[in-house]
Amino acid sequence: MAGAGGKFFPKAGGEGQPLEKIDVPRDPGKDHFGNFIAAVRSRKPSDLNAEILEGHLSSSLCHLANISYRLGELVPFNPRTKAFGDDRDAYETLERMELHLEKGNRIPTADVLYRLGRRLAVDAQAETIQGDPEAARLLTREYRKPFEVPGKAV
Repeated sequence: MAGAGGKFFPKAGGEGQPLEKIDVPRDPGKDHFGNFIAAVRSRKPSDLNAEILEGHLSSSLCHLANISYRLGELVPFNPRTKAFGDDRDAYETLERMELHLEKGNRIPTADVLYRLGRRLAVDAQAETIQGDPEAARLLTREYRKPFEVPGKAV
Protein backbone atom coordinates (compact mmCIF):
# COMPACT_ATOMS: atom_id res chain seq x y z
CA MET A 1 0.00 0.00 0.00
CA ALA A 2 3.05 2.28 -0.11
CA GLY A 3 1.87 3.69 -3.44
CA ALA A 4 -1.45 4.60 -1.83
CA GLY A 5 0.29 6.48 0.97
CA GLY A 6 -0.73 3.81 3.51
CA LYS A 7 -4.47 4.36 3.08
CA PHE A 8 -7.46 2.03 3.27
CA PHE A 9 -10.46 2.56 1.01
CA PRO A 10 -13.64 1.27 2.69
CA LYS A 11 -16.43 -0.59 0.89
CA ALA A 12 -18.58 2.50 0.62
CA GLY A 13 -15.86 4.35 -1.30
CA GLY A 14 -14.98 7.91 -0.49
CA GLU A 15 -11.70 9.21 0.79
CA GLY A 16 -8.94 6.92 1.91
CA GLN A 17 -8.40 6.46 5.63
CA PRO A 18 -4.92 6.08 7.16
CA LEU A 19 -3.90 2.54 8.01
CA GLU A 20 -3.31 1.67 11.65
CA LYS A 21 0.37 1.05 12.49
CA ILE A 22 0.96 -2.50 13.71
CA ASP A 23 4.28 -3.53 15.19
CA VAL A 24 5.06 -7.14 14.31
CA PRO A 25 8.08 -8.53 16.14
CA ARG A 26 10.58 -10.34 13.91
CA ASP A 27 12.92 -12.91 15.35
CA PRO A 28 15.88 -13.63 13.03
CA GLY A 29 16.24 -17.34 12.34
CA LYS A 30 12.62 -17.99 13.24
CA ASP A 31 11.27 -17.52 9.71
CA HIS A 32 9.21 -20.42 8.30
CA PHE A 33 12.02 -21.97 6.29
CA GLY A 34 14.60 -21.70 9.06
CA ASN A 35 12.11 -23.05 11.58
CA PHE A 36 11.28 -26.02 9.33
CA ILE A 37 14.96 -26.90 8.84
CA ALA A 38 15.60 -26.63 12.59
CA ALA A 39 12.65 -28.94 13.33
CA VAL A 40 13.86 -31.46 10.73
CA ARG A 41 17.29 -31.44 12.36
CA SER A 42 15.89 -31.83 15.87
CA ARG A 43 13.31 -34.41 14.70
CA LYS A 44 10.79 -32.81 17.08
CA PRO A 45 7.45 -31.74 15.58
CA SER A 46 6.95 -29.63 18.72
CA ASP A 47 9.76 -27.33 17.49
CA LEU A 48 7.62 -26.20 14.55
CA ASN A 49 6.04 -22.74 14.70
CA ALA A 50 2.87 -24.20 13.20
CA GLU A 51 1.31 -27.61 12.68
CA ILE A 52 2.33 -29.38 9.46
CA LEU A 53 -1.31 -29.69 8.36
CA GLU A 54 -1.74 -25.92 8.75
CA GLY A 55 1.22 -25.31 6.43
CA HIS A 56 -0.09 -27.87 3.93
CA LEU A 57 -3.55 -26.28 3.84
CA SER A 58 -2.12 -22.75 3.56
CA SER A 59 0.18 -23.64 0.68
CA SER A 60 -2.61 -25.64 -1.00
CA LEU A 61 -4.73 -22.49 -1.18
CA CYS A 62 -1.84 -20.68 -2.88
CA HIS A 63 -1.40 -23.53 -5.38
CA LEU A 64 -5.13 -23.53 -6.18
CA ALA A 65 -5.07 -19.75 -6.69
CA ASN A 66 -2.12 -20.12 -9.08
CA ILE A 67 -3.91 -22.85 -11.06
CA SER A 68 -7.02 -20.68 -11.31
CA TYR A 69 -4.92 -17.70 -12.42
CA ARG A 70 -2.96 -19.67 -15.02
CA LEU A 71 -6.17 -20.97 -16.59
CA GLY A 72 -7.97 -17.63 -16.35
CA GLU A 73 -8.77 -15.13 -19.06
CA LEU A 74 -8.30 -11.41 -19.57
CA VAL A 75 -11.43 -9.35 -18.93
CA PRO A 76 -12.09 -5.59 -18.63
CA PHE A 77 -12.67 -3.69 -15.36
CA ASN A 78 -16.33 -3.51 -16.23
CA PRO A 79 -18.95 -4.87 -13.82
CA ARG A 80 -21.45 -5.07 -16.70
CA THR A 81 -19.47 -7.98 -18.20
CA LYS A 82 -21.01 -10.25 -15.52
CA ALA A 83 -17.63 -11.99 -15.17
CA PHE A 84 -18.54 -12.96 -11.58
CA GLY A 85 -22.12 -14.03 -12.28
CA ASP A 86 -24.30 -12.96 -9.35
CA ASP A 87 -21.49 -12.84 -6.79
CA ARG A 88 -22.07 -9.48 -5.10
CA ASP A 89 -19.01 -9.87 -2.84
CA ALA A 90 -16.75 -10.37 -5.86
CA TYR A 91 -18.10 -7.20 -7.49
CA GLU A 92 -17.60 -5.22 -4.26
CA THR A 93 -14.02 -6.51 -4.02
CA LEU A 94 -13.36 -5.55 -7.65
CA GLU A 95 -14.85 -2.11 -7.00
CA ARG A 96 -12.57 -1.58 -3.97
CA MET A 97 -9.53 -2.64 -5.99
CA GLU A 98 -10.49 -0.31 -8.82
CA LEU A 99 -10.95 2.53 -6.31
CA HIS A 100 -7.55 1.70 -4.78
CA LEU A 101 -5.89 1.78 -8.20
CA GLU A 102 -7.60 4.94 -9.44
CA LYS A 103 -7.77 7.09 -6.29
CA GLY A 104 -4.89 5.70 -4.28
CA ASN A 105 -2.40 5.18 -7.10
CA ARG A 106 -3.80 7.34 -9.91
CA ILE A 107 -3.89 4.38 -12.33
CA PRO A 108 -6.78 4.65 -14.79
CA THR A 109 -8.60 1.35 -15.31
CA ALA A 110 -10.95 2.28 -18.17
CA ASP A 111 -8.90 0.49 -20.85
CA VAL A 112 -7.11 -2.02 -18.61
CA LEU A 113 -7.69 -5.77 -18.57
CA TYR A 114 -7.17 -8.04 -15.59
CA ARG A 115 -6.88 -11.82 -15.41
CA LEU A 116 -10.00 -13.46 -14.03
CA GLY A 117 -9.07 -16.87 -12.69
CA ARG A 118 -11.09 -19.92 -13.59
CA ARG A 119 -13.63 -21.06 -10.99
CA LEU A 120 -12.47 -24.36 -9.53
CA ALA A 121 -14.65 -27.00 -7.87
CA VAL A 122 -12.42 -28.49 -5.17
CA ASP A 123 -13.08 -31.68 -3.23
CA ALA A 124 -11.24 -30.77 -0.01
CA GLN A 125 -11.40 -34.30 1.43
CA ALA A 126 -9.90 -35.96 -1.65
CA GLU A 127 -7.71 -32.91 -2.40
CA THR A 128 -8.71 -32.94 -6.06
CA ILE A 129 -10.28 -30.59 -8.57
CA GLN A 130 -13.63 -31.86 -9.86
CA GLY A 131 -14.91 -31.56 -13.43
CA ASP A 132 -11.86 -29.81 -14.89
CA PRO A 133 -9.19 -32.24 -16.13
CA GLU A 134 -6.98 -29.39 -17.36
CA ALA A 135 -6.88 -27.83 -13.88
CA ALA A 136 -6.52 -31.23 -12.17
CA ARG A 137 -3.39 -31.96 -14.25
CA LEU A 138 -1.76 -28.86 -12.75
CA LEU A 139 -1.97 -30.33 -9.23
CA THR A 140 1.20 -32.30 -9.98
CA ARG A 141 3.85 -32.65 -12.63
CA GLU A 142 6.19 -35.24 -14.03
CA TYR A 143 9.21 -35.36 -11.76
CA ARG A 144 12.73 -35.93 -13.02
CA LYS A 145 14.61 -38.92 -11.74
CA PRO A 146 15.68 -39.52 -9.02
CA PHE A 147 13.54 -36.78 -7.44
CA GLU A 148 10.14 -38.47 -7.78
CA VAL A 149 7.45 -37.86 -5.21
CA PRO A 150 5.60 -41.08 -4.33
CA GLY A 151 1.90 -41.25 -5.10
CA LYS A 152 1.25 -42.23 -1.51
CA ALA A 153 3.48 -41.38 1.45
CA VAL A 154 4.11 -44.19 3.87
